[in-house]
Amino acid sequence: MSRPRRIGVLTPSSNTALEPLTSAMVAGVPGVSAHFSRFRVTEISMGDRSRNQFDERAILDAAGLLADARVDVICWSGTSASWLGFERDRALCARIAEATGIPATTSVLALNELLAAQGAGTLGLVSPYVEDVQRRIVANYAALGVACVAERHLDLSVNFSFAEVDANTLRAMLREVAQHKPDAITVMCTNLHGAPLADEMERELGIPIYDSVATVVWKALKITGIDTRQVAGWGGLFALP
Repeated sequence: MSRPRRIGVLTPSSNTALEPLTSAMVAGVPGVSAHFSRFRVTEISMGDRSRNQFDERAILDAAGLLADARVDVICWSGTSASWLGFERDRALCARIAEATGIPATTSVLALNELLAAQGAGTLGLVSPYVEDVQRRIVANYAALGVACVAERHLDLSVNFSFAEVDANTLRAMLREVAQHKPDAITVMCTNLHGAPLADEMERELGIPIYDSVATVVWKALKITGIDTRQVAGWGGLFALP
């Protein structure tokens, strides 16, 4: 019997969605478990208070606690780099690996890897965020060579409230961006319940849907050498080679 694999997940303190979703995704994979460490995040905006929540020191402290559990990979299940800049996540992963000796990845870096592998040049963006955050996300993807051809956002800034967005609202947002026929759609927020809708909406829309909780789980399993095809019902990304 192969040894157990432990996935360590960094979690925003006010997030109530990603922990049960992550655990449910890996529940059917023999020998894999998810373990969580929180740091304080309560507001998402472009203001200094919001930006300061993502200070590297707090995140590294939380990563150190996961290292105590001897996890095999540490994941930042959050999307802050989508508006603060992708280099933030690349630097964070390097610092976590340096401090703990454990490989690290993030929701956003995993998403970008999936988009590159698909050869996606256009993107549909669904998020709960406010307008100026959404604009920064669009600009960052444009700089990456991925044009956001359609976006929908809810103008919410209180992180706790994101998890209260209902499934029908998310379905409507996905359908609206799908009308512009992007190469892929992302649900950009790990405190939305987008992942349970991915299979259903991919069948309806015929477009890959990359939920940001699912993307980091996909990459974590890859890093730990686990066949992602064992994860069923959470989107077509898990069936990719």
